[in-house]
Amino acid sequence: MKSEFPTRAQIEAEQLEQLRALLTELFPANPFYSKKLQAKGITFDVASLEDFSRRFPFTTKSEIVQDQLANPPFGTNLTYPLANYTRYHQTSGTTGKPLRWLDTPQSWEAMLGTWTEVLLAAGVHAPDHVYFAFSFGPFIGFWLAFESAARLGCLCIPGGGLSSLARLHAILENKVTVVCCTPTYALRLAQVAAEEKIDLRQSQVKTLIVAGEPGGSVASVRARISDLWGGLRVFDHHGMTEVGPVTHECPARPGVLHVVEPTFYAEVCQPSTGAAVGPGETGELVLTTLDRVGSPLLRYRTGDLVRRGAGDLCPCGRQTMTLEGGILGRGDDMVVVRGVNVFPAAVDEIIQSCGGVAEYQLQVDTRPALPEMLLQIEPDSMTQDTAALVGKLQKEFEKALALRVIIKTARAGELPKSELKASRWRIIR
Repeated sequence: MKSEFPTRAQIEAEQLEQLRALLTELFPANPFYSKKLQAKGITFDVASLEDFSRRFPFTTKSEIVQDQLANPPFGTNLTYPLANYTRYHQTSGTTGKPLRWLDTPQSWEAMLGTWTEVLLAAGVHAPDHVYFAFSFGPFIGFWLAFESAARLGCLCIPGGGLSSLARLHAILENKVTVVCCTPTYALRLAQVAAEEKIDLRQSQVKTLIVAGEPGGSVASVRARISDLWGGLRVFDHHGMTEVGPVTHECPARPGVLHVVEPTFYAEVCQPSTGAAVGPGETGELVLTTLDRVGSPLLRYRTGDLVRRGAGDLCPCGRQTMTLEGGILGRGDDMVVVRGVNVFPAAVDEIIQSCGGVAEYQLQVDTRPALPEMLLQIEPDSMTQDTAALVGKLQKEFEKALALRVIIKTARAGELPKSELKASRWRIIR
C-alpha cells in the first residue's frame, strides 16, 4: 500500500528545489544575505544539499541582533520592500532587546500550512473546541496556532486576560477538547483546579498541545501532566519566532519530534566545530527556512540541543528527521557542576518525577572551585510532609546526577508563576 508521506528521496529532492528557488529570490534583493555571502566570495548556485552545507556559513542570533541595532527597527534581512510586509512579531527569550520579525502574506500562509500539519498530527479536527490558555502578545506562536485551528474549522476560544480559575471555568463550560499552553502552565492549571476542588476528569479535554519548554517530551513531566488532567494525551511541538513552527510529536512514539520537512532543511551539528553529527549523537539544531522567503534564515544556529534520530522509516509512516527526546536543552543553558553536564530538562524531569512540587527555582553558583546548586521549592497543597519531600528530592538528584543539591522550601505563592516559559534557571558566573 502506498504511503501518504513522501520518501526520504522525495523530501530531499523537494528541499533542493526549494533551496535553489529561495537563493534565486534572495540575491540581490535581500541586503543582509547579499552582503554577507558576497563578502565571503560565495556563489549562490548549489549543486546539492551537501554542497550548500559545505560552502554556506552559519547565521547566528548575534548577527541578526547586531543588524537590527545597526539598521533599526527591522534590520536588513528583508527580501522585499517594507510595504510588502503585513505581520509583526518579536522574540520572547532574547537577552536585551527582542528580535523583531516581519512576514509577508506569502510567508504567513506557508507557516499556517506548517502549523496545520502540527494540529493534524495531534489529531485535531473540525469538531474540536480549542482553548488557547495564554495572553495574546507579539509572540508568533499564539497567532499562528489560533488562525490555523480556525481554518481547520475548529471552534477557537482565546483565554487572554483571564485568571487561571476563569480559564478553567471557560474550558469546562465551553466543552473544550484541546488546550494549547506551556507544560508549566498545564501543571499550574491542574494545581489551581485541585485548590478549587475542580475535577478535571469531568472536562472533555482529550489533548493538551504543549510547547515553549522541553517538558513536553520529558517522560516524567508528560506523565505528571497527563495524570493531573485525568489521563489525557500530552502532545509536544516546538518552534521559534525567527523560523516559525519546526516540529511536532510523532503520533506513534511519544517523546520523539519530527521536523516538518521540507519546510526546513535541517542539520544537526557539533556546537564547537560545526561538523555534522551522526544518528544517535547530540548536537545543535541548524535550520534553513525554505518557504519563509520574506525574512529567511540560512543555516541558522538555533541554540537548541537535540539527539538526531536514526533516519529509518518511522512506525507512523514518516521519513522526516526525528529528534529523540525532543529538545534536550539550550547550549547556553547547560552548566557544568563538578564535572556533570546539567540541563534544565534533566532537573525538571527529576522534580516532576518526585511530585509534590507546585513551583521551583534553581540557582547554580559556578564561581567557587566546587560549584553549588541551590534548589528552592514550593510544595503543592497536597504535600503534608515537607521534610520527606526534601529528602526524596535530594536522594533522586544524587542518584540521577551524582550531585548533592541544597534544597530550601518557600511559602505557598512565594515563587513566581508564569503562563509562558517559566524562568526557573539562574546561573551565577
